[in-house]
Amino acid sequence: MDSGRIAHRRKADIPVIRPRASDKNQHIHEVGVKSLELSKVIRLLEDPLTANLKERHLFVLKKLLERSQLGFLLKELTGITKILNICAERGTDHPEYLPFLCQALQICRLPFLKEKTSDELSYAQDVVEFLSHMGCLMRMSDAEVRQQTLESVKCFYSCVAPKQLIDGLQPTSPGYRLQLLERSDLAQTLLLSLAALENQPAIKLQLLQTLQILSSSSDMNCALIVNARGAETICLHMNEPDPSGQVLFRSSEILWNLLDTGSKEVTAQLSSMECVTSLKEAFFHMLTNGSRHSDLQLRNDLLVITTLIAENPKSLLIESFFAKQLVVLATFPELKSYSPLVCNLKLSYNNEDLKMKKLLFNLLVLMSKDFTALQLYKEERVMLALLALVKPPVASSVPLEWTSAQREELQLQALSTACTLAPLMLDDYMSHQGNASLLLLLDHCVAQDSFFGQSHISHHRGGRGSTKAQMRHCIRVLRSVLSLGVDSVNQDFCDQGTINQFLGILMQMEASPDEDDAVTLEIQSDIQLILSALCENDMHRKELFGSDGVEMAIHFLKKGCDKFYSGLGHNKLILSTVDCVRSCIVGCYTTEDYFLAKNGACLLLDLLSSSPRCVHCNVLANLLELCDNPNTASHILSWRDAGGQTAPRFLLQLWRDEEEELKVSRNLHGGIADPQRPILRPYQQEDPQQSFPANIQSAAVLELSENLRLKIFSIVSKLGFQELPGLSRKDYVTLSIVRRYLDFKVGEVWNEIRRELDQDCVRPTTPDEEALSAIGKVAEDAAMRVAAEQNSILQQWEKEDIREEELMYTEIKSHWKQWELMAVSWDSYVSRTSNYEILKDIKAKREKYIESSRPKAKAAVHPKEHFVSQVMSVERTGAQGTAGVKVTLARAPLKMADGDVARATSQDPEYFSTVSVDE
Repeated sequence: MDSGRIAHRRKADIPVIRPRASDKNQHIHEVGVKSLELSKVIRLLEDPLTANLKERHLFVLKKLLERSQLGFLLKELTGITKILNICAERGTDHPEYLPFLCQALQICRLPFLKEKTSDELSYAQDVVEFLSHMGCLMRMSDAEVRQQTLESVKCFYSCVAPKQLIDGLQPTSPGYRLQLLERSDLAQTLLLSLAALENQPAIKLQLLQTLQILSSSSDMNCALIVNARGAETICLHMNEPDPSGQVLFRSSEILWNLLDTGSKEVTAQLSSMECVTSLKEAFFHMLTNGSRHSDLQLRNDLLVITTLIAENPKSLLIESFFAKQLVVLATFPELKSYSPLVCNLKLSYNNEDLKMKKLLFNLLVLMSKDFTALQLYKEERVMLALLALVKPPVASSVPLEWTSAQREELQLQALSTACTLAPLMLDDYMSHQGNASLLLLLDHCVAQDSFFGQSHISHHRGGRGSTKAQMRHCIRVLRSVLSLGVDSVNQDFCDQGTINQFLGILMQMEASPDEDDAVTLEIQSDIQLILSALCENDMHRKELFGSDGVEMAIHFLKKGCDKFYSGLGHNKLILSTVDCVRSCIVGCYTTEDYFLAKNGACLLLDLLSSSPRCVHCNVLANLLELCDNPNTASHILSWRDAGGQTAPRFLLQLWRDEEEELKVSRNLHGGIADPQRPILRPYQQEDPQQSFPANIQSAAVLELSENLRLKIFSIVSKLGFQELPGLSRKDYVTLSIVRRYLDFKVGEVWNEIRRELDQDCVRPTTPDEEALSAIGKVAEDAAMRVAAEQNSILQQWEKEDIREEELMYTEIKSHWKQWELMAVSWDSYVSRTSNYEILKDIKAKREKYIESSRPKAKAAVHPKEHFVSQVMSVERTGAQGTAGVKVTLARAPLKMADGDVARATSQDPEYFSTVSVDE
């Protein structure tokens, strides 16, 4: 804000008189004289001859302050710094100099003055040194000087309106001093002066306020304080006697600001035994003596700081017995304890006490990484306290002083804590019947009790009146416990009929009219994972899964992958469904047959064709295991996708896509390009071969589990390599590679062994060398035969293409001939209709043709008749053989009128003949 406007606002009745040019020159001259006078003041104070002229010194210093009432010039700060240091040295023995220091520090509250804009850059280092020396004034024992120093620093962060300035001078920009303060040692100097203020509690509190301002305004200031071990210093001094009761609050605020910077150095400083002990004293002091709302907030703030310290694995919370006391406090008031810490402790059951309980539970999770902390949990029965909170309200031992919403929040926080601690304290979990407690809560949630759904904390995502939050955390705890695969725990869980119960919950949630949300999808996927963990290696449980489980899996498979990238969790649900099929259905013939009867294999293929690449491996693994069932092949071969593509063709397309992703060398038609490396990836060729220990698999073996080729090869092997439907030319080329994939992989492994031996400078024996060479030759020959087979396939298809092309050209040629005939016929028609002479010639030719085509008269010819021969007589002539028999035959027409009967009996020589037949 312009200084002239401020002056006008304060004194509106006084006109502003602008100086003339001559006055400006005079002012500039006066400034030069004053600068010269400043050097004389320094000489006066330092000259040994005038060292004892104290009255003269005070007079000159007073005049210096009078002419600097508007602020110090940037170019004079070096001299002012020297003067302040001289007065500070003499003030120890001569208190008369202290008022000057106090008045000078008051002037420091005002912005520095500049004559030119470039002065800010030119005198930046002078300002940094001035601020650093200003902090050194805290070393003086005088309380007034210390107070004025701290007040001046605090004024840097407040908007101080500049006074009316003389023309030619301007105040520095508002953030100028703050930027240079970060480059000075002021923050560190103020921190180090804290130890010297034990006897001045008021100054100490003011210093803490100043450090709080510095640490909250800049990360650079925080870094300077931390580098001077500020966190440790503040923590060690926060329990000192304090009449105002504000030191602990200010100290905690400073620690908060330092921790907000995310520096690990802060937690490292606070993890020492002295700091942890100091924090413990401060926390329990506020726990037992605090009653106001601000006291309870401060108590929780200290607990949060302790939580951040617990994240450091080198913290000494356990060694200082602070952890043990916090664990006891975490189980209060759910469990009765004879510890003196909680015997006389009374909670107000307000929101601050609720926050403390939640912070204590969070602290239990953080400290669970330490095995010693787990022993403390067992001694103090932490699991029992958590399960007491987990139980439904009817069976819960939670104090009734908590409101229903507070009990719900505690229950959710206890479930979240048990999700981490239950797998680590499995014995305690089972001894306190953890499965039964959680199933009891789950039944209560399914029953839709009106108690739940009144909270709005971060754990709750189900909405008011809903039990989804409790169900979600309950299922989480069960999943974390059952996924360990401990037989006794899983058997105890299954003995309570939970498989059918979980299937019912799944279908009940699916039948709900509510839209899919993240919580519902998470619960469904977690239940499927629990079922997978239970049924994976147990045939009896797979039978219990039964037809209801198959119907559930079929229902979720039919959903497909349309919402895979919705961000709500559909991707997890799809993967858990596929895993549920593998663990709960595959391997049991009754459920497998029912799954196939419900077109489960076709649904897996539909999912494979529509899902992203990250799902293909799991789906192919399921199909491969299903292929052990003899009924699977027919279902796979009968499948068609939306475009009519068959399963073998689709699998071969997946093979080509996988090789394209792996950048395997192939020619234009998909055939083998390099017979020496038929299936090798480029990075395996370029990277130097490493020598693997005997217990570590090599790259060629590990590659089998990283891509889909082995699974596709195995599935196609189950289907057979002959008479696969719907294959194209390119598919047959790919099929020839798939058929010999295992041979190629064996050759690749042996080549890898040979390269590893060469790298280790190991020479095999002569028979072994010959065997290695023979194996490599066999693999290369196999690749060459496959390449030759591929060329033969391509040549055969090329010949067929040529034949099809010839047929096409023949058809095109016949079409052109027809067009030519049609053109000639049209020309003839046009000529007949347009030329009369041509029409007469054509008519004459037509009449001549008609005349020539008329039939001429010919001799009568008996019409042909169909007849039946009849033997009339047989005579023997006495000759040998067939020549000795004479047979007389009569012919009768097949079709004749009634009036022609007599004609059939007449002796017509054409109708009678004698023949000889063989006997």
